Amino acid sequence: MITVKTDAEIACMRESGKLTKNVLDLIGREIRIGMTTKELDKIAYDYIKSCGAYPSFLGYSGYPASICASIDDVVVHGIPSDDVVIKDGQLVSIDVGVVYNGWQGDAARTFMVGNVSQEKRKLVKVTEECFFKAIERLRDGTPLGDIGYQVQTHAENNGFSVVRALVGHGIGREMHEDPTVPNYGKKGTGIRLKKGMTIAIEPMINAGVYQVDFMSDGWTVRTRDRKPSAHYENTIAITENGVEILTL
Repeated sequence: MITVKTDAEIACMRESGKLTKNVLDLIGREIRIGMTTKELDKIAYDYIKSCGAYPSFLGYSGYPASICASIDDVVVHGIPSDDVVIKDGQLVSIDVGVVYNGWQGDAARTFMVGNVSQEKRKLVKVTEECFFKAIERLRDGTPLGDIGYQVQTHAENNGFSVVRALVGHGIGREMHEDPTVPNYGKKGTGIRLKKGMTIAIEPMINAGVYQVDFMSDGWTVRTRDRKPSAHYENTIAITENGVEILTL
């Protein structure tokens, strides 16, 4: 069931969104060559708890960490580990959720560490652009399919592919609510967005093929051809004349 939020409820989500943004900003300042992804996880956990909030991912369906830390060909859900050391030239995608006063925020960024190749830099740039292309014309009454159409068109026009096995989602009191929000599709199709709907739009863009493999740990998702992937996500609220980005 799709839930439409009141102005007061969106104000609550604005607070959780701000904390989510702050976590990613903090990681962006701290991330460096030689760190482990477990160290990044601790930074996120400590900050979230210090704010009186809770990391949404920790314990979610048994997930063992506060962030997802996905390197290069890992699309999403990379589990932080003391054994995973960040190296020069890598892409590190960090996905984080924060629940504050019962309301969720969810966002992701792909960080470029050290001397990153031009191909990877373009991938990160285009992935972020895909998000902003997706929200350009969103407002009350826009068909949901327009989001995926915009993401897919921009990615493919730049020589990249769009992951189909994973999608964005509604968000509110729960991390994952209706509707699902694919990053591919046809313009003019799907339900009509309504003022007060809150969704997480999250382009996951691959340098190579769109197909992915789900690893035996039950979480990690990697590109099938093991080429790099990038991830950019924000929680947004639909307004009468556009959108409000709650995690930026």
